[in-house]
Amino acid sequence: MELTRREALAAAFVPLLPAAPTPSYAAAAEPDYDVPYVPTPPELVEAMLDLAGVARGDYLIDLGCGDGRIAIAAARRGARALGVDIDPSRIEAANLALSLANLEGANVRFRRQDLFATPIREASVIALYLLPAINLRLRPRLLTELRPGARIVSHAFDMGEWRPEAEERHDGRRILLWRVPAVAGGRWALREADGTAWALDLDQRFQDVTGTMSGQGRVVEVEGTLTGTALAFTAGDRRFEGVVGGASMEGEGWRATRAQ
Repeated sequence: MELTRREALAAAFVPLLPAAPTPSYAAAAEPDYDVPYVPTPPELVEAMLDLAGVARGDYLIDLGCGDGRIAIAAARRGARALGVDIDPSRIEAANLALSLANLEGANVRFRRQDLFATPIREASVIALYLLPAINLRLRPRLLTELRPGARIVSHAFDMGEWRPEAEERHDGRRILLWRVPAVAGGRWALREADGTAWALDLDQRFQDVTGTMSGQGRVVEVEGTLTGTALAFTAGDRRFEGVVGGASMEGEGWRATRAQ
């Protein structure tokens, strides 16, 4: 399979990365030198938006927007969109493309900005076509600043150990989707509808949870998965499904609160 220019650069670049968690170029003054401009084909743009389920009511931020095609395509679906790029020539091209797109009244903007300094908290969808090391630098912000359930769609490159929820290939090109998980790790006091009480101790690694549920004179192993705020886990031979809401989580026939 033929590699794109960006994928070829990534393959050549990764072995040169230092072992330290912060890449050597982190202090570079011009982040645009880190990511070459390679536009995503229009049909793949649509596939990315389909995979992320972009629709009216969404707010998409394209980090490293290039000529703005992803943000403009999202606006055609009724979403609000923001594209950011450090290269002023790309922002100029994006604004020109927007002026030619016949999208009167669309809520789409382009801004020259370092993607690492871009506020992302309000986004429901983040679009990426960067490089593996850049994705890894962004990952902590994506996990902690975005709301649980926000979607992240990436052309070509993954997020390291954070496995995608979905992955597709189109004409040999890979697109990947993640959904930001709620925070379920910690100790919970779980009570069933009949009054049965359990202590639930969960360890969380991205969307995966493991741990124990103890009570009634026994301890059972717990394994589960988060999809945004939705939590499903097994405890021994039983299955629990519910929604995580900060200091509490609740499902049919049970409710848990964070232990003090």
